[in-house]
This record gives sequence, structure tokens and C-alpha cells, in this order.
Amino acid sequence: MSRSQGRCSSSTRGRPCGRRAARRLPLDRARAVGRSDAPAGGPNLPAVGTVVVKLGSSVVAEEDGRLRLGVIERLCAEVADLHAAGDAPVIVTSGAIARGMGELELAARPRAMDELQAASAVGQGKLYRIYDELLQARGVGSAQILLTFFDMSARTHYLNARATLRRLLDWRRVPVINENDTTATDEISFGDNDFLAAQVAILLGAEVLLLLTDTDGLHTADPRQDPNARIVPEVREFAELERLQIGAASSPLGSGGMRSKTVAAEMATAAGIPTVILNGLRPAALLDARRGEPVGTHFRPQATRVSSFKLWLKYAKPSHGRLLVDRGAERALRERGTSLLPVGVREVEGEFSAGDAVVVATGGERAIGKGIVNYSSGELRRIKGLKTDEVQAIVPRASAEAVHRDYFVLD
Repeated sequence: MSRSQGRCSSSTRGRPCGRRAARRLPLDRARAVGRSDAPAGGPNLPAVGTVVVKLGSSVVAEEDGRLRLGVIERLCAEVADLHAAGDAPVIVTSGAIARGMGELELAARPRAMDELQAASAVGQGKLYRIYDELLQARGVGSAQILLTFFDMSARTHYLNARATLRRLLDWRRVPVINENDTTATDEISFGDNDFLAAQVAILLGAEVLLLLTDTDGLHTADPRQDPNARIVPEVREFAELERLQIGAASSPLGSGGMRSKTVAAEMATAAGIPTVILNGLRPAALLDARRGEPVGTHFRPQATRVSSFKLWLKYAKPSHGRLLVDRGAERALRERGTSLLPVGVREVEGEFSAGDAVVVATGGERAIGKGIVNYSSGELRRIKGLKTDEVQAIVPRASAEAVHRDYFVLD
């Protein structure tokens, strides 16, 4: 995240900040101000909390790239209602590339990296300006935050992003977050920002994650292709989804689809955050979902909680290689939760350094999990299959573990 983003600048309007700033209110008192300012007869909302609202490309724009201004205006009004009721809403938006396509009159979403980045550069500022002006018209200040995959995968950047977002919420600003497509060096795909929204919800400890799309929720099949597709009102166990036909394709403007939304829901619910996939084109659906009413598909928090570090490791930190292990090591990792020792490693694939993430597998496509490795690929090739005393004879002061259990997460 750049130094200027997320700080008081031309991207943050409303109350001034810096040395001559107006007095800052802590979040609890700021929320109290929000409640006292709420209009009479306003929405009957539950206890206040951080609410992450993700708007997909199919919600923000038509297939030809033209923005759905009426939809965006209505959703900003609903976000303002949440804010007035005391919530701390956070918007994660797609649509910069779509907005750029409209400006450039492109008939189809570009495929080449430079074209994607150029379209995003054209559309990014124009898209945020719309959010900012619509929220300002309702008395709500906003701030633009541009993140990359690296910001979520590098631990220090991750913590810095969290601190910046928390400060903005303390100041009662609504962060409007998008991926910084114009500087991303990897493929432009956070999963149509679904994964980004889940990561933001996790790092803020959100009360709920709302994923807005152009269908009424998760269906038993693609409702646009199967007239017999039925809505799935609730998901308690993700194993239930294996029998469903969940598509990876999205609108012509997006890069995600329902599959990325269900994975994002799995990420958030593993951290104890309820998630709803709902139709952002339906008026008041956002407020209904916040109230807990039966709209869309509700994903309940998973019974087994996973630490934020392990969620970051599993979903955000990229892997740089694979360690193939024997059956004994697999059983120890799966059943006893032990560390992986060099003696259990059969093969080393790829090139990596100590501290990188690697996939641990038994061979083929069967992954056991992912962990932070204590050795480089070159060192592990020298000591694979060796017992601890043999390892220390080759690599002095070596770690006893190839991957420590505290830095390993099951797939």
C-alpha cells in the first residue's frame, strides 16, 4: 500500500486531519455520534460492528462497461444507513477495469496484462470519485485504499494495512477498497476481489461479510443455464457444496464467479465471520442481510476456528515449491498435528528460500497442507530422508524441523 493511500489527502474528504485536525473520536464514541445522528425511523439494525460490503463487477457495471449509476447510488445510500446506525462499513469494489472499458469503448474485457492495467488506470479514479461524491451527499466521508496481493501476503504490509484501516474507521470514514491493478505484477485476479474482501474482513475482525452479485445467492446449479436450479438458503458445512455445480465463470467484466465467492466465504467463516452471498441488484437486500433476514445464501461460522496467521498462510501467502512426503509423515501431520522433519521428505520440487511457503503433498495433486519452510530447496535436497543427528552433521545449527507445526496449516 503506498504511503499516500489511506491517509488524509485529496482522497479523503470531510473533516480535516493532521496537526490541526478536529478532535478525533475513539470508535465507540464515534459510533455513538453515528447513532445520535441517525434519522428518525431509520433502519432497525443489530448491534454495531464492522461490515465489509463487496460489490462485484456485475453489480457495478453493465456487460458493455457502462456503470449502473442507479444501483451504485442506492447501495451508497444503504451504506450511509449502516453508518448512521453506528456500523463501520467498508466497501470493497470491483469495476475499475469495467469503468475503463466504458471510457475506452472496448467491446470485450482485455486479456493482455498491459491492456488490463491500462483499462484499470483509466477507470480507477473515475470509479472512486462516484463513490466519494455519493457518500458525501449523505454526509459520510470516505477514503480510497488500493491494495495488491503483496499487501495481503507480506506480513508487515498486512499489519500496516490493518492499522491504516482501523484508523480510518476510528475517524468514521468509509474505506473504498480496490485492488491496485495498475501496479500488480501477478495476474490481475483476487477472484474478482472476493478473496480481497475476505482478507479485509479477517484482518478487521468484521461482524459480517456481504458479497453482492447479480443473482439471488448460491444455487444448486447455474440458474442462467438450468431452469430447475434452486437457491441454497444456508451452508453450515462446506462438504455440502461438493455435490453442487458451482461455476468459475463470471460476467464478461469480472474474473471471479460463484466459486471464488464460496471460497471467500470459507475463508471468512473459518475466522468466525458470518458471510452472505446476495443479490446486490435487489433494493434493500444489503440492509436485510445485515439484519440477518433470510435473503441470499448464509454461511455460518465454522465450528473450528483458525488463527488469522494460518488463514493468511493458507489463502494469501504464495507457495514457491512442493515437498513430497511419505505416508508416515502424512499421518503425523494429519492425525497428530506434528511438525514435518527432514526424514519424512521424499522429494523437493521447485526453488525456494528458507521462510518461503511450500505445499506439502504425498504426490500427484493430493495436497496435505501448506507451511513456512526452514530450509532452502538446495539444503533440503541434501538432507531429505535423513534423521536429525545426520542433518546436523551436514548443516550445523540446523533446525530440527523442515516445517514447524506452528507454521503449517492443513489443506
